[in-house]
Amino acid sequence: MKTYLKILLGVVLLFLLAGIGSGLYLFTKQHRNIGKAKPDFVITAVDLQKAFEDNEAAATAKYVKKILEIEGEVESAKTGEKNILSVTIKTGSDMSSVICTFAAETDPAKFTAGSRVTVRGECSGFLMDVLMNNCVKIK
Repeated sequence: MKTYLKILLGVVLLFLLAGIGSGLYLFTKQHRNIGKAKPDFVITAVDLQKAFEDNEAAATAKYVKKILEIEGEVESAKTGEKNILSVTIKTGSDMSSVICTFAAETDPAKFTAGSRVTVRGECSGFLMDVLMNNCVKIK
């Protein structure tokens, strides 16, 4: 067998093994427990929404993919697709709020309109509303 074919075969095999290893790592990776994780930032829903409204690029760099603990007043709670609970938290803005999504087994009765809550979750960005995923109720 020619030398360049051996090298090509070795490179292909190396990429194949790297791909299999990466796939196994991602498949067996544990989800982190947001409820027990230490938040990167503790902030009110009003201040979080204002940070995105004032400077979206800076707020995205600071908060997206970080664990946030936010406090605010519940505007509404409703169950959507696949029984995923979506809680809207007031920000004082008519155009924007903070929307927190919870696991399907979360009881919507824990969230009544007008009550104050503290929620911990992962910020995923800003699309007219600040979006928080994998949330858990702290208080």
